[in-house]
Amino acid sequence: MAAGQNRVAGKIALVTGAASGIGRAIAQALAEQGATVLVADIDENTALAVVAEITEAGGSAEAVALDVTDEDQWVAAIDGLLERHHRLDILVNNAGIGGGDGSIEDLTVESWRRIQGVNAEGVMLGCKHGVRAMKQTGGGSIINMSSIAGIVGAPQLAAYCASKGAVRMLTKSVALHCARKGYGIRCNSVHPSYTDTPMVDRMVAAHRDPERMRAALQSASPLGRMGAPADVAGAVLYLASDDSTFVTGIELVVDGGVTAT
Repeated sequence: MAAGQNRVAGKIALVTGAASGIGRAIAQALAEQGATVLVADIDENTALAVVAEITEAGGSAEAVALDVTDEDQWVAAIDGLLERHHRLDILVNNAGIGGGDGSIEDLTVESWRRIQGVNAEGVMLGCKHGVRAMKQTGGGSIINMSSIAGIVGAPQLAAYCASKGAVRMLTKSVALHCARKGYGIRCNSVHPSYTDTPMVDRMVAAHRDPERMRAALQSASPLGRMGAPADVAGAVLYLASDDSTFVTGIELVVDGGVTAT
């Protein structure tokens, strides 16, 4: 990713689930391009480590403890941000948990609620309070992390697919609402395929044949590899920047061609 372009210079950004994987790459990319980034995560200690990485590289960042399923914590995080920075320009609802939930026959109510709570309800709360903040200062960009599992089905990921499909359609609803209200707020979703992150590493390690599993994930993409966190961060940076001022309600797929086949 090219440095020094300042594509989001002077903007205030909040990224959830930013302590590792794709969220960490997004926070770093936004900071490299001039934004002040609030690194939000349920694991505040790891979020502080990401803040240290960003500041050591010359960027501006703060850590925020945030459980995205808790509306009171969202209110506190957004109100604190507005008190310190007076605006929110970019919100990336990235926090999520993986599948492994099973088919519709195997799925438990507990697993369903846990996955929906983080992946769907957490994004809803982020959008709700992000809109509240952004409309006060003339607009902004909300980017919701979905998945190709929100576009195509997977038989063993019933709850995960449902949660990511919910994010896809929630995004369109928010985009249209904000456009028709004249808020100046854009809302788009990003849909990665399997990306080389700690979450995927754990999934591979848990498989009965990890080497075969990793090879299968790599070969699933026509480009012959898994995505890198930087691939997804680049897509988010585009949607966060003024390069995309006429883009709202879209699903930006970052999958190496998986859904083209």
